[in-house]
Amino acid sequence: HRQRGGAGQVVDVAIYEAVCNMLESVVPEYSGAAVVRQPSGSTLTGIAPSNVYRCRDGQMLIIGANTDSMFKRLMTVIERPDLAADPACANNAGRVAQQVRIDAAVNAWTVQHDATEALALLEQAEVAAGPIHSVAEMFRDPQFRARGMFETVRVNGQDLEIPAFAPKLTATPGRTERPGPELGADTDAVLTELLGMSAADIAALRATGAI
Repeated sequence: HRQRGGAGQVVDVAIYEAVCNMLESVVPEYSGAAVVRQPSGSTLTGIAPSNVYRCRDGQMLIIGANTDSMFKRLMTVIERPDLAADPACANNAGRVAQQVRIDAAVNAWTVQHDATEALALLEQAEVAAGPIHSVAEMFRDPQFRARGMFETVRVNGQDLEIPAFAPKLTATPGRTERPGPELGADTDAVLTELLGMSAADIAALRATGAI
């Protein structure tokens, strides 16, 4: 807008609004059918199979094989042709009704494989899947490093990694100039400069344990 000759604009946004648009269809579900969606664990309500599954090595995968063709490819990978050919699982509505049964079959397969092996087989079969990183895996992932997702500050004389700024702006990418102060580091300044207290007043507060 500014580049087309207009002035700057106010960006008016609240924190909760950034999440509201990720709630998918809960608003039209309520508006159109008075349905109040309830907690459903790691599944994606109304879409199956789409869930998180544990592998043999303890790592978790998310698999979203919710199209008809992808579901059949997933069932082929996990060696469940009976489910692939089952008329009850032929479309998403049927699979939602059979979700517990399908998830049990998928999980029975993932627990027999390490995550890297399972992901390789799923990728080969063109089934949508991905790993769920722990923070330790985030630290080891070269993509996180390449994207500059962490930055280092000095705290108590030691390096400490913290989340870096995102999104990154080309001209003003942003950075953390210093960590937060030690607890109580600015107490005297606040009490004297902002509240006008004397040294004797502050000493009296410390004597009673108030500060």
